[in-house]
Amino acid sequence: MVIPPSVSVIINNYNYEQFLPEAINSVLNQAYERVEVIVVDDGSTDGSSQVIADFGDRIQAIFQENGKQAAALNTGFKASSGDIVLFLDADDYLLPDAIQKIVAAFQEGVGKVHFRLRVVDGKDEPLGYSIPSAGMSLATDEVWRQLLQTSSYVSSPMSGNAYLRKTLEPLFPIPDEYKMTADDYLMVSTPFYAGKLASIDEEIGAYRVHDSNQWALTAVSGSRFRRFVKHDLQNFALLRQRAKAFDQKVPEDLERRSLGRIWSRLASLRLEPQEHPVSSDRVRQLVWWGIYAVWHFSSHNLPKRGIYTILFLWVGFMPIPLARLGITWLYAPHLRPKVVDTTLNRLRALVS
Repeated sequence: MVIPPSVSVIINNYNYEQFLPEAINSVLNQAYERVEVIVVDDGSTDGSSQVIADFGDRIQAIFQENGKQAAALNTGFKASSGDIVLFLDADDYLLPDAIQKIVAAFQEGVGKVHFRLRVVDGKDEPLGYSIPSAGMSLATDEVWRQLLQTSSYVSSPMSGNAYLRKTLEPLFPIPDEYKMTADDYLMVSTPFYAGKLASIDEEIGAYRVHDSNQWALTAVSGSRFRRFVKHDLQNFALLRQRAKAFDQKVPEDLERRSLGRIWSRLASLRLEPQEHPVSSDRVRQLVWWGIYAVWHFSSHNLPKRGIYTILFLWVGFMPIPLARLGITWLYAPHLRPKVVDTTLNRLRALVS
């Protein structure tokens, strides 16, 4: 008799008492049986401790002083025992058959499985789109090769990824310099250790957009994009480190091949040019790099490439108030007027 793999779901929490019960219950109510639930509370000052206590011995609870995201993941991983590990942010949750589908996707040679997340608001109302967005295919197979070519690949945020334990073991503990960006550390590092990646092309979890989420864009600001740019620079350094460890070469123009990272730099430069962290950047240069990356290094279909080309020109050369609108509509689809979505859908239909 073949014993099915065990699964550890590690929920990291900091001051999310209002969302935490749904996250925990979403794991306890899974259709799959061999699941352990570990909740790491990273020094919360709200009522999270009582929420956690109410679940009793149905979960393994760990309380620690605030050490940020990486410290919580390190603690949870050390305490876990599952063959498959999933890190669930406390403001997100899984759908009832998620783990069953994740386990089925771990075929021979697969070290990581990622899946789409339904985007909801703070009241659990769907916002009408997913991460990744419709039309973007989750990366599969030997994704490290794509990383070396474009420095990125289509995946999900933290809660949309599951890993074989042996994929993670060489990477833990997560270094302290990634204490706020553990997502990035795992995103860049795991393809080199996972062998192949598999995807589940449906929404089997939910990603919550709300005012307390430090990464979800509820409003556009230069400071937010500056933070993205700084993390991107850190990721490039990590990617070069991984490539060297695996005796692989990184293209000299790698930073000009990443569509998302060019977007962040252009948005940061246009919104607050005096504070932009890359002093050598120029708007015209970034617009050209972005359009070139759209047509030579992205996996988008023809309609989407056309739309992105227009957006690069718009954000680059329109007056700041109009450029800000373009940035908002790109990064926060839930803030777009319905007429914009209707127009975009008609453009896609015309070009396709």
